Amino acid sequence: MIDLRSDTLTRPTAAMLDAMFRASVGDDVYEEDPTVRDLEQECASRFGLEAGLFCPSGTMTNQIAIKGHTEPLSEVICEQTSHIYLWEVGGIAFHSGASVALLPGDRGRVTAAQVAAAIRSENVHYPTTRLISLENTHNRGGGSCYDWNTLTEIAELAKRQRIPLHLDGARIFNALVATGQDSREYGRLFDTVSICLSKGLGTPVGSVLVGSQDFIRKCKRIRKVMGGGWRQAGYLAAAGLYALENHVERLADDHRRARRLAEALETAPYVNFVLPAETNLVIFRLRDGLTEDRFLAHMNEHGIKASAFGPQMVRFVTHLDVDDAGIERVLAALQTVQQ
Repeated sequence: MIDLRSDTLTRPTAAMLDAMFRASVGDDVYEEDPTVRDLEQECASRFGLEAGLFCPSGTMTNQIAIKGHTEPLSEVICEQTSHIYLWEVGGIAFHSGASVALLPGDRGRVTAAQVAAAIRSENVHYPTTRLISLENTHNRGGGSCYDWNTLTEIAELAKRQRIPLHLDGARIFNALVATGQDSREYGRLFDTVSICLSKGLGTPVGSVLVGSQDFIRKCKRIRKVMGGGWRQAGYLAAAGLYALENHVERLADDHRRARRLAEALETAPYVNFVLPAETNLVIFRLRDGLTEDRFLAHMNEHGIKASAFGPQMVRFVTHLDVDDAGIERVLAALQTVQQ
């Protein structure tokens, strides 16, 4: 079976498993797990920030950051299809008691002008703007990447207004590989970055929140109250360290394979449109007459899994466990789809 539903479905490689088995561990609640410490510091250093916090998921790192930056009666500015809003179970309201200002983006990307217009003036009727959150790459935008000028403009606005800027970097390494941007420069723009290790990098579990030393210390208490204290988490952290050393540059292969799928779909008679495939996500709309359920059933008959992404919408995700031979099988199955 070729599974294109998500890049979260990868299995650890033999070399990654070996690194996990050989990890030095301790009790992380006591801050005595050396491999966790190494992973947190490595992630922070890569983004030019001071400290990191290893968590089970990107949802947790995002929600901890939001909780740390906001308070009840405040507001978070984000794009209307952001993961923190759509896919984190209403966590902003549940954990932080905060409101959300939603901006319509270009494939998930917003501009500094849009953000500026959404910042609340002082008024007893309004929540107070306390956080700006961006997502790069943007999931619902088909793996779209922010250009550096836009990021810089939003960061400069945030600093002038003294509003923290958070990055949901669930697939940040995909963006870095695709654009050639420098991860350390992100530390100059963002106050906090959520780094997912279990998507394109192929680890079994885990995300790291990076920021200043003081902020991460505050976030550690928030992680604790959410039940996120680890014990011998170094076995998992070792997978993250291995992935950072060995699985970043290879993301270019996933991007190349995604482009091959997108090119085939662009000429398929049953496809209405395909979002630009900048990274490893391929999102496309089927023409009327072919439902997403029927399309997915056809692909499943050929040993291929994919995800429905809305009415008539389908998503393919390339990743570590899908090689060139697998892509050829997908291309062959696409040629036999009947409208």
